[in-house]
Amino acid sequence: MIRKHSVSLHGHRTSLSLEEPFWQELKAIASDRGLSLAALVAEIDETREASTNLSSALRLHVLDVLKAGAAGD
Repeated sequence: MIRKHSVSLHGHRTSLSLEEPFWQELKAIASDRGLSLAALVAEIDETREASTNLSSALRLHVLDVLKAGAAGD
């Protein structure tokens, strides 16, 4: 189920819609990198294609990280 989440980006609150497994994986990725969740989301936001919405960019980031981890096994 998709759930709305709220984060602070560039000094203002924004909401995004993500399924809970993606949200939990983003939190794990942030923790593994020693970042706050907001810092990771801001990093992804700053590097995403202009035509990609933030929720999609977050999902793609999770997918990329998981694929990279699986390839390294």
